[in-house]
Amino acid sequence: QLQLAESGGGSVQPGGSLRLSCTASERTLAYHAIAWFRQAPGKGREGVSCIGVQDNDTYPAESVKGRFTISRDDDEDTVYLQMNSLKPGDTGVYYCAADWYCDGYLLTGTDWGAGTWGQGTRVTVSS
Repeated sequence: QLQLAESGGGSVQPGGSLRLSCTASERTLAYHAIAWFRQAPGKGREGVSCIGVQDNDTYPAESVKGRFTISRDDDEDTVYLQMNSLKPGDTGVYYCAADWYCDGYLLTGTDWGAGTWGQGTRVTVSS
């Protein structure tokens, strides 16, 4: 089963930027929709953004629109999450996951991408 790994997290001040990377255990990332999720301390997991397969359409959550950009480089088998204008509320552990379509990734409690999650990468936004 496809397994993903996240990297690129760190600590930044409010207004700063980070770029997260999501890579796969096998060269099939190009055939999957990939979504980023995050989990803040003491809160449930929430969807952040998703990118489709053939048309590369992107589906960001309202909370990150205009600040976060998801993109994919299928030649490098990598999906990126460029995060700009970071806020303290963006703090959390970020995970990527894979499924066939982006539909449903924003639903609370969804099992979207089950079994493909990595260990996550921690993002801390603090002054």
